Amino acid sequence: MKALKKNASQEKQLTSVILESANQIWLAGLGAFARAQEEGTKVFDTLVEAGKEIENTGKRVAEEKVDAVAGKATETWDKLEQVFQERVAKSLNRLGVPSSEDIKALSDRIESLSGAVGELIKKEKAAAKPKAAPVKPAAVSETKPQA
Repeated sequence: MKALKKNASQEKQLTSVILESANQIWLAGLGAFARAQEEGTKVFDTLVEAGKEIENTGKRVAEEKVDAVAGKATETWDKLEQVFQERVAKSLNRLGVPSSEDIKALSDRIESLSGAVGELIKKEKAAAKPKAAPVKPAAVSETKPQA
């Protein structure tokens, strides 16, 4: 019987150790789960912040690239426009159409000539007026009304 009691006692101890181990494993699992939730939220928030930084950097780089490409496109368009204007001006010149510089020079020349003509007209009018003797006022006669 002693052996049976000893065996039962060992089984109780073994059961107690197993239950204690299972309880510790269970508690360790709960602790790991709680930490994972806690740390997971922190990790998630950290990842969100890192994503925002990368997004902002990406937007800034993309805007810089777009600005650079737009600048090059504008330069190219300006060059194309200049070439087009030069060719149109050459074609119009060949057809005898005066350029804006020609028209401006002609307009300036007309303005100058108009001024000179105006001066000549003034001089001509001044020379055409005869120099007359000063006119004396006529004597005023008094007449009485007849009644």
